[in-house]
Formats: sequence, structure tokens, C-alpha cells
Amino acid sequence: MPADRELTFRALFSGVLLGALLTPSNIYSGLKIGWSFNMSIIALLVSYGIWQSLVRWRLGTAWSMRESNINQTTASAAASIISGGLVAPIPAYTLLTGQQLPTLPLVAWVFSVSFLGIWVAWYLRRSMVEDTRLRFPEAVATLETMQQVYNHGRDALQRLYMLGAAALLGGLIKWADTLLALPRWSPSASLERLTFSLDPSPLLIGFGGIIGIRVGLSLLLGALIAWGGLAPWLLGSGLVPIAADASGPQFGSLVEWLLWPGVTLLVCTTLTSLAVRYRVSRRLAKATPDRNRHAPATLPLAMLGLASLLVVILQVLLFDIDPLMALLSVPLAVALACMAARVVGATGIPPIGATGQLSQLTFGLIAPGQVGVNLMAANTAGGAAGQCTDLLNDFRVGHAIGAKPYNQLVAQCLGIFVGSIVGVLVYQILIPDPQTMLITEQWPAPAVATWKAVAEVLGYGLDSIDSSVRWAMLVGALSGVLFGILEASLPVQSTFARLLPSSAAFGLAFIIPASISLMMALGALLAWVIQSRWRSLGERFTIAAAAGLVAGESVVGVGTSFWMMFAGG
Repeated sequence: MPADRELTFRALFSGVLLGALLTPSNIYSGLKIGWSFNMSIIALLVSYGIWQSLVRWRLGTAWSMRESNINQTTASAAASIISGGLVAPIPAYTLLTGQQLPTLPLVAWVFSVSFLGIWVAWYLRRSMVEDTRLRFPEAVATLETMQQVYNHGRDALQRLYMLGAAALLGGLIKWADTLLALPRWSPSASLERLTFSLDPSPLLIGFGGIIGIRVGLSLLLGALIAWGGLAPWLLGSGLVPIAADASGPQFGSLVEWLLWPGVTLLVCTTLTSLAVRYRVSRRLAKATPDRNRHAPATLPLAMLGLASLLVVILQVLLFDIDPLMALLSVPLAVALACMAARVVGATGIPPIGATGQLSQLTFGLIAPGQVGVNLMAANTAGGAAGQCTDLLNDFRVGHAIGAKPYNQLVAQCLGIFVGSIVGVLVYQILIPDPQTMLITEQWPAPAVATWKAVAEVLGYGLDSIDSSVRWAMLVGALSGVLFGILEASLPVQSTFARLLPSSAAFGLAFIIPASISLMMALGALLAWVIQSRWRSLGERFTIAAAAGLVAGESVVGVGTSFWMMFAGG
């Protein structure tokens, strides 16, 4: 029967094709603003629209819900390949050591990290996915979209048209900006120097619509404090010296100071919040009897062993890491994946940054002063945990519709294989020279700045940093601990929790130009106004339109880089 079709060629092919098309968007946005977008819902809408249209034209058979699940699993696995390190520890390693991996070794490395995460997820599937106390909000959103699509097909096609129209608009604006260099307006030269300007970027407007009004206003608040308050003081006091005749945005000079309190706040917030949430979830698990508890699933030892051996060998060969340190990264990856999976199941927030920094701190204590170990062994642990949580979300969707877990495992492996190749090629084409291109106004790369900053502190010690920066880090750390406690302990629906600024957005605003925060806040405000004024239309089309703007600029931005590379060659 059509409803029973699942692991079909067309489901895998659609997922591979969509994954290859959507992966560049996450690489582009990850390097631009440090955030990525879950591609499951986009993959669902696009594949449903295409295959159901073919059915109407009598050119195919019905597109089953389980096929759609395989499609979104493959596509999301490919697009989530950035958790393997392409927009964080890998560029940070190049910035600190000057070493840049060739294409094939880098593909092998990114694949191996994600491959380890997949088999850890398979081991955790029974205990996590079938635990009804863990809701997995991201999986619930995907499942609800899938059910709505199959119950209201016409609405799904309308959303797809909106996504396509927004993508076309975003692509045209980016194309015009590339050819004509659209102006960046700023009220005054002094504000322009502090990076306050309006950037004609559809991607930033789109991401603003996706993140919501609370996060958007938090970005604006952080930008006003960092770039509107601290930056003028830094320039006036001489703590950040610039040439007397310097004109234009001074992002590069100012961010070298501002990133430290921002990074410290982000790290302390995420680690504190992770610890509090994990403790609460463990207490709940002990207090609530589980009559349906299964025995631990049989672990495919051969595949987990192969994945572990692969990451250990590659750490030794590619980064000259001591074999013992490389071996330690595997149990740490399993431990962090368990912790991250429980947090994602309870809150829907992937603690990728937290697991990465926690693994950095662990190796900083075990192997102090070793930058390669601190970044790349930590990359193994943090990256595997990230891919693990993605597959657990997919498993939860599949469990709800009666899909076979093994089929999703096959789709996930194929997805990371494609994502590794596409992601590495796109990264290398976008950023051919990381040392001169990254942590600049064009490519702020906040995740790279965070990993690099933590590695520097752990490698060279606090004494290597100016005293003014150390005081700023102390303030950032105390603020981060307070943020983390409040975010993890306050009831989500309470008034105070809704009014509390987002720590992730607030800290991020210290690391990216104020222009990016302004445009994302504008996008969040526009989406809020639309959803408040026209509630029904807003709920149906805002996310589709926002995702289209993100995808449109990303695809044209990546395509332009390809064209410039080949034209230059």
C-alpha cells in the first residue's frame, strides 16, 4: 500500500538533493551570524509540493508520510553537518595554528565526527525517544507540520509558494547587492564607525522573523550596550587604539576587546543553564516511575567501534594529537551526547555551544596549553553530541508515525555523507583564506571567535590578556551565571521569563557588528507586527516567508562565490 512505502529511492533521492541545496544555507548563515536553521520543515514542504504536484499531473504515485519522514531525515542530517565543526572549531584551528586541511581529509574528518554521533544516538534511542517525559519540542513541531500538510494539502502548497516567492526576492536583492553594492545607510560618520548602519540583507530580516521578538530585542539591547556604550568608551580612553584618520566601521579593532565579555557571558550562561536543566531532568526521572522502561537496546558494537577508531586515527594523523587524548574524546562524546539529548528532549534547545565549550574546558584541564587537543579533540565530543541530538529528533518523529528506526539510520548516514562533501566544498569556496577573512565585518563568524577565545585562554592563560579585558570577563561571567540560573529555573510561561532577555542573543551582539543586530531586530519586529495584526495569515506564512529570505540570499551568496572563483580561474 502507498502508506507503507518508506525507504524508497525517491525518498532518499529527494532528501539528498534537498540536503545538498540546503546545506550551503546553514554554512553561510553559520559564518555570518553564528546560527543555523533546522531544515526539516522546509524539506517537508518542498518534497510534498513536488511529489503531490506530479500526482495531480498523473506522473507519479502518492507521496506517503513515511517517505516524507525519510526525506526530512536525510535533508536535515545533511544540513546539520555544521555541528561537525565547519563554522566553529575547524576555522578556529586554522586561525590559531595557520594549518588548513585539504579537501578530502577535511571531508573525512567532518564525516567521522558526525558518524560517531549517529551510533551514539542509536544506542540512546530506546531510553530517550520512548521516554514520554521528554517531549522533544523540535520534533513535535516537525510532526505537527507533517500532519497538517497531509490533512490540509492546499495550505501546504500555499506555504510553499510563499517560501519560493520570498526566496526569489531574497536572491534578487543579494544579486543586486553583489553587482551594484547597495548602500549601507548610517545617520552619522561616528555611528558608522561603531558599525551602526542599515544592511540591505534579506537573510538578516528573515532570521529576525524566525527567532521572534524576544530574541530580536535582546540582540538590539546587547548591541546598544556593546557598540553604543562600551565601544565609544574604548575609543575615547585609548584602550582600543585606531588611526586618527580612520574612517568607516572599526569592527576589527573593537571586536578584539568586545568579544571577551560576550564570549564569557555565553559560555558561563550555557554551562550554568545546562547544569541546572540536567539536574532538574535527572531529579524528575528519579521521582517519576516508568512502568514502560525497556532494557537497553543492543549496541551495534562493530559500527560504534569503527566510528570510534576512525575519529581516533584521524585526530592522530591530521592534528598530531596524542593517541591517549584522542581515545579520551570518545567516552567524553558519549557522556556529552547523553547530557545534550536529555536537555534537547526537555527544552528543544540544542546545547551545541555548551557541549563544545565543556569539552574544551575538559581537555584544557587534561592537556593544558595544547591548542590542537583543545580544539579538535573537543570538536569530536561536541560535534558527535550535536549530530546525536539531530537524529534523536528524527527518531521521535518516526516513532510517532510508526516508521522503522533502521530506515531512518540509513537516511541519516546518507545525509551526513552528502552534507560532509557539500559542506566542506562550500566552506572552502566561501572562505579560501580564513586568517584574513574571518572575524571581520563581512564574516563575523561568532562561533569561530568563541572557540578561538576559549582555546587562547586555556592555552596561554589569563595573564596574556589585558587587565581591562579580565575585568570585563569577570562581569560577563557573573552575568552569565545569573542568566543561566534564571533561564533554567523560571517557568517558561511566566511573565518574568518572557521579559528576561535572551542570553544567547545578548552575548552574541557583542561579537557581531551592530548592523547585523539592528537588521535582525527589525525582522523580528516586522514578524511580530504581522502576526499581531493578521494572526491567521501570520501563523501560516511568516516562517515560510522568513525561511525563503534566508535561503534566497544564502543560495545566491554561495553561487556568487562559485562564479567568482571560476571566473577568476
